[in-house]
Amino acid sequence: MPKPAIEDILKRLRALENELSSTWDQILQEKRELFHYTLEEGKVQFEKSIEDLQKREKTGLLKYLFSAHLGHILSAPIVYTLFICFAFLDLMVTFYQLTCFRIYGIPLVERKKHVVIDRQHLAYLNIIEKINCVYCGYGNGVIEYVREVSARTEQYWCPIKHAQRTPEPHRRVHHFLDYGDAENYHEKLKQLREDIKKLQDLK
Repeated sequence: MPKPAIEDILKRLRALENELSSTWDQILQEKRELFHYTLEEGKVQFEKSIEDLQKREKTGLLKYLFSAHLGHILSAPIVYTLFICFAFLDLMVTFYQLTCFRIYGIPLVERKKHVVIDRQHLAYLNIIEKINCVYCGYGNGVIEYVREVSARTEQYWCPIKHAQRTPEPHRRVHHFLDYGDAENYHEKLKQLREDIKKLQDLK
């Protein structure tokens, strides 16, 4: 497919992503009204009557434990051991971008936009379910956060497409140099570095 055709598809994709983002915001607002809660500065607040209703739907801790699948119980230590890995990764990547990104002039990734932990406010979850949800929110949030830090790093240091396409490349890959394009490498590398400093590459 000719390069202009790909660029046209990417422009339409970006427009669709913006439309999707706007639609999601609208849907979330409708859900807030439907389930009677507000969100201010990341803090969730349900109406008192709704919170009481949620509490009535909560599964008691003993009932939850006695009805749990044996495999779920036995695998829990394995699952939660990964928290150490997530926490260490979170710490090191944060340290990395706070130091190196400032040296390179790359804008910092806002961690709080990616690591969102809010399901513990749901009164219909018991303590174990809340812990599980906090853990999942944290683990997936860290991966999302690290992915963006890594993507900005790749654009700065090695913005070259692979010879074969991976299943879900990050969104910056489409602007990278073609594999084997030696003639334009140095000039394009300089331009991509300038773009990432201004975050202009996705327009």
